[in-house]
Amino acid sequence: MIALLRNDEDARRDAAAAWVVRLESGGLPELEAADFDAWLCASPANPLAFDEALSVSRAYAADRGLVAAALSRRRAPAPDYTRRAVGGMGAMAAAAALAVILGPQLVAPPAIAYETSKGERRTVELADGSSIVLNGGTRLTVRLDGDSRDVALMQGQALFDVAHDASRPFTVAAGDRTVRVLGTRFDVRRLDGQVAVSVARGAVEVRPTAGSEGKAYRLRPGQNFARAEGAAEAQVGAVETAEVGAWTTGRLVYRGAPLRQVAADLNQQFATPIRLSDPSLAEAPISGGLVLDDQRAGIRRLALLVPVSALPSEAGIVLRRDPAPGSR
Repeated sequence: MIALLRNDEDARRDAAAAWVVRLESGGLPELEAADFDAWLCASPANPLAFDEALSVSRAYAADRGLVAAALSRRRAPAPDYTRRAVGGMGAMAAAAALAVILGPQLVAPPAIAYETSKGERRTVELADGSSIVLNGGTRLTVRLDGDSRDVALMQGQALFDVAHDASRPFTVAAGDRTVRVLGTRFDVRRLDGQVAVSVARGAVEVRPTAGSEGKAYRLRPGQNFARAEGAAEAQVGAVETAEVGAWTTGRLVYRGAPLRQVAADLNQQFATPIRLSDPSLAEAPISGGLVLDDQRAGIRRLALLVPVSALPSEAGIVLRRDPAPGSR
């Protein structure tokens, strides 16, 4: 039984290493991308194995000079790693293993924190050529090093325009989901326990973070991923690519979005909080556009899209459903 489990793990590592080689050699054609998605979703252990293989590849790429120097100084022959190597991975795996043993550990650079207040928008230009536009009320951190580009979105919304770099994937952690890209333009929103990802250009992969359950999704331009944090299922729908990041120009565009989402977005822009009078109102669908110039004007425009009235209260502004015509 132990031997069978060991063989399964060896096969999983070999498959993960093979996928790393294919991806780092220039990406995957459509059919192979579907096979890769299927392999990732086949077992919760597969994404973890892929991350481990990718880490080994990145460690070797970062320390290849040190590894070569260390190898030249050793008298004993290098261990034979060919049994578990896949394709061209044998030499890389051996060198990476020796890098762990012989090479000094690189100190990861500190993460840099960025934050915006309500109604503020801020553009951050990164050293790799990527840019991030932060929406109001957003908090995130950025860490760039020799083999990775990692963002953690704690709250809010951000539009990413990522410079292509096949040797350094760009990841955005949002709750228990991670968005992985090489070069693309996409939007990530994390508010009120909801995570959404919309793609304008390129492709992204949304998958569970280590230790979390769920399947991986590959999104292409014009697709949107939406999920409540902790939920078993996610929804993938369509979005107009021209509308991805529309908030950066001071307007919000919705296509059948629930009112709770609209209220959450407005609460990131204005100091006076908006609340809904009853839970059923929260799911009322909204389609249309709102200009973010003034809160009162924005609510008046919202009332044209859904029958609501705004009532001032000590806690802020309460939206309540207007009675149907004839019932007043």
